[in-house]
Amino acid sequence: MIDATYAWPAAGQAWFDLPESVRAGMVAAGAENWAEIFHGRATYNKQWRLARPPVLTAQSYRVLVATVDRLAQLLLEAAQRRARTTGELAAVLGVDPVGTRMLPTDEPLDAHLLAAVRPDVLLSDGVPRVVEFNIDSSIGGVLDADTVLERFTRIYEQRGILDTVPVRPAPSAMDTRFAAIRSTLGLPEGAVVPLLLDFDSDYPGLDDPDLMRRVLAPVTERAARFGLVMPIEAVASVSLAEDGTPLVAGQPVDGVFRLFVLNRVTRGPGLDALETAVLSGRLPAFTSGAAWLLGNKQLLAWLWSDLDGLDPNDQAIVRRHLPRTELLTADRYDAAVAGRHDLVCKPADGSAGVDVVIGRESDAQTWREALGRGIERGGHILQEYAHADVVPMDFVHIETGETVTEEVPYSIAPYLFGHQPANACVRSGFPGCEGVLNLSRGVLLSGILLVD
Repeated sequence: MIDATYAWPAAGQAWFDLPESVRAGMVAAGAENWAEIFHGRATYNKQWRLARPPVLTAQSYRVLVATVDRLAQLLLEAAQRRARTTGELAAVLGVDPVGTRMLPTDEPLDAHLLAAVRPDVLLSDGVPRVVEFNIDSSIGGVLDADTVLERFTRIYEQRGILDTVPVRPAPSAMDTRFAAIRSTLGLPEGAVVPLLLDFDSDYPGLDDPDLMRRVLAPVTERAARFGLVMPIEAVASVSLAEDGTPLVAGQPVDGVFRLFVLNRVTRGPGLDALETAVLSGRLPAFTSGAAWLLGNKQLLAWLWSDLDGLDPNDQAIVRRHLPRTELLTADRYDAAVAGRHDLVCKPADGSAGVDVVIGRESDAQTWREALGRGIERGGHILQEYAHADVVPMDFVHIETGETVTEEVPYSIAPYLFGHQPANACVRSGFPGCEGVLNLSRGVLLSGILLVD
C-alpha cells in the first residue's frame, strides 16, 4: 500500500546533500559544455540553458512513481463507472467525433490503456501535486529528457565528478517505452514499426523533415536494441494497397508508433488511410486512441466527485496529491469569479498549455472572459491552484557564458511505460520566466539524476 503520509524531502535537498566540490564540478562542466549537451534539443529559449540536471533521491522518486501510477488506475476506474467502451466514454465526455481521429467505438476500457502515462507534477509546499495526466503514445519529451541527461552524465563520467557519490541517471525512458511497445503489441524480433509524425504541425523542427529525421536518428538506433525496426515517417505517407494492406512510405509494416495528438493532427489521405487500417484491426498502433480519452481532465473532476466512495487510503492519496477539480458549468460561474485567486481554468482536452488561464495571474475581466468562453464551448474544468515551489537551479547565459543560481519553479513529469518507471521530463523555469511551465513559453527540458 502506498504511504499517503510519506514525508517528502525538501525540494533541492538531494542536490545540497552532495559535497560542495561535486556540485561545483557539475555546474562548471555543464557551463563549459552546454552547446554540446543541448544540441538538437527542442526549446524556444534564446537566452538560457541549464548548467546541470535536477537531482532527486531515489527513494522519493520511487514513492512518486508509485503514487501517480495508483492515481492513473483510479482515473481509469472513474471512467469505468461511467462507461464500458471507448465510444460510450467519448459520448459522456462530449468529445467531438469529427474533430478527433482514430477513436475506436467498441474497445473495452481496461488496464491495457495505461501503457503510456506521464503526469505533470508540481512540488507545492514540498508535496507533489498532479495537475494533469497525459495518457497516450503522443506524450513528448522522452528523447530530450534522455539525451540531455545522458550527455550530462557522460561528461561527468569523463571528468570523474561522480566517482565518490552514489548518483546515477534515472532509467532510460526511450528503452522502457520500446519494451512496452513490443510487449503491448505482441511484436516479434525485427518487427517494422515506423514512428509516425505530423510534419505539418507547429512543433519545433517539424517544418524540416530531413532535419527531424537526423534529430530522431538516436530513436531508430535505440529501437534496434529492442528488436524494432523504427524508421521516422510522416502520417501523410500512410496508404492502403488494393487488398487493404497498410503501407507506410510504400512498405508493409507490423505496427505503428503514433507520436501525434488525435485532435491536433493535420487532415489528409494519409491520416484517412491510417485511421481505416487501425480501426479495422489490420494495423496495431501504440497506443490505442482510447488511451487518449483517459487523459481528458474531466476524469480528474469525476475522481473528486467519487471521492467518498473510495478506499480511505485512496481518498488520502487524492486529497494530498491531486488538486481539487470540478467541471466548469454555468451554475459555477459566480463562485468561480469570486474564487479567481485560487483557481485555474483549463480546456479538458487541451495540451501544450493552450488556453490555460491562471486566475491569480489574470485581471478580473480576463478571468471572467475565460470562464465565459469555457462555459460556451463546454469541456472545461476548474482546478484548485497549486503553486510551484521555487527550487535553486543553475543556469548558463548563452551569450556571455555566465553561470547564475536562480530560484525557479519546475514541473516533474515521470514516465511510466507498461507500468514500469523510467526517467522523468523536468520542465524547468529560467530567470524571469512566467508561471505556466510549457515548451512554447521557453522552459528548459532535462531528465533527472537519482541519489541512492
